[in-house]
Amino acid sequence: MSSDVERLATGRGAATRAALLDAAREVFVEKGFAESGVTDVVAKARASVGSLYHHFSGKADLYLALFEEFQARQSQRTKQAARELRASGENDPMRVFVAAARAYLEGSLEERELAALFLRGDGPPGFEVIMRDRLRTWAKLNATLFEGDEALVVVITGALAAAVSQVVLSEDGSAARRLADDVLAIISRIQPVTSAGGASTG
Repeated sequence: MSSDVERLATGRGAATRAALLDAAREVFVEKGFAESGVTDVVAKARASVGSLYHHFSGKADLYLALFEEFQARQSQRTKQAARELRASGENDPMRVFVAAARAYLEGSLEERELAALFLRGDGPPGFEVIMRDRLRTWAKLNATLFEGDEALVVVITGALAAAVSQVVLSEDGSAARRLADDVLAIISRIQPVTSAGGASTG
């Protein structure tokens, strides 16, 4: 009997947490992080302030939870795209990278309002450090894919990061999608540099 009660309580807790995150997403997108308050979130979620502080330490924690969950979905999208391409027999690192990058851009367009929230600079104190750390981690993963070609990794990682920002913050969805396609086409033509310092012809 107690296990049934515990399961019910756990389910209710998970539902409340999800409702608070959904509400935070709507409020932050509509008003911006700085102008949003905890009371706005609990009112939207039809929850209590106490329930919010049971699950989160405050407004910044809600924002960071939204970011981490978005990044987890993006990671899943990119890994799946890379897996599917490799399963088809493709092993060219650039093609794998472009497939993963396309999945990331598609995810950014699919969740454009949320992605824009994290790129506008209106986040909790220290969030820009988290973003920089995430970019460095991503660059390290790319370095593994391209066998440590640092120059290539700097170019493609920087280009894609800039493209994500432009695509997400564009007010024209069709233009954003065209830009994403154009950027990926350009990246796919970038050639690694040989150890001798010349451009590779292969």
